Amino acid sequence: MAATFIGLAPFAVADMRSEPIQPVSPVKEINLALSELGKKLYFDPRLSVSGFISCNSCHNLSMGGTDNIKTSIGHKWQEGPINSPTVLNSSLSLAQFWDGRAADLKEQAGGPIANPGEMASSHTLAVDVVASIPGYVHDFKQVFGDSGTVNIDRITDAIAEFEKTLVTPNAPFDRWLLGDDRAISQYELEGYKLFKSSGCVACHNGEAVGGNSFQKMGIMEPYQTRNQVEGRAAVTGKDADRFMFKVPTLRNVELTYPYFHDGEAETLTEATDIMGRLQLGRKFTEEENAKIVAFLKTLTGEQPQFMMPILPPSVDQTPKPRPFDE
Repeated sequence: MAATFIGLAPFAVADMRSEPIQPVSPVKEINLALSELGKKLYFDPRLSVSGFISCNSCHNLSMGGTDNIKTSIGHKWQEGPINSPTVLNSSLSLAQFWDGRAADLKEQAGGPIANPGEMASSHTLAVDVVASIPGYVHDFKQVFGDSGTVNIDRITDAIAEFEKTLVTPNAPFDRWLLGDDRAISQYELEGYKLFKSSGCVACHNGEAVGGNSFQKMGIMEPYQTRNQVEGRAAVTGKDADRFMFKVPTLRNVELTYPYFHDGEAETLTEATDIMGRLQLGRKFTEEENAKIVAFLKTLTGEQPQFMMPILPPSVDQTPKPRPFDE
């Protein structure tokens, strides 16, 4: 497979402050042709059985890479069991989904397509749809350098390559980390100091400010929720992993409301209060909470900017979508 790569200069490490959080690096290496194909597939609702739901439906790149509702809506207007995590900076996570059942972006990309509560198609049908479209066959020939064979492995490979580009560097806090003392205010800096001294950085650290460990929801006191999702236990089968979830990234967190796996916290203020009590055994004052929230908003980075893809048209032979009520 012929690959085209783009490189961007890395951050000047010598300028970086010694902190548990690191700046998000810009995309350094990407296969541009594969990524462009993946971008089309990411926005194409024809991967769903209804021809209505695309990857962008639940991971809307105009809304922080999520859908801003408590739990996502899938085929036949089914309400999903869990909050849709942001796709932004998802390449920085140790695994995908709240329970970590997918090892990487490629594996994750195939899940919703065949999930009856999400896109409700099948890998076979999705491949048949894409392979029936001459414009896609041309693209697959260009990218993979052969007869243009379409299969689910190549579809998910392309979507994952596009998702790798969805990083959000140059947040105000990143600029502060790199030595710009004017990038954040004194009030925001006080919020960061509270965030660090209170112990939040034990789980929310690294480039993504999270995403690199699984932790129990409700350490100091039980988390009260009507949501029956068990977390990591659904993957491991171990009772000790009940209510263990992947720590979410706090990058762009002001854009990715509502919060937690069940979407129960509607605001950052509410989420900060609950996390302080349940995970740290600490009740933040109103002023402390406001300062931490102010800091969290400095983690909003530059959002991905690109031309919207023009999708190749279906032809007479393309399998027809199935209405929601069938």
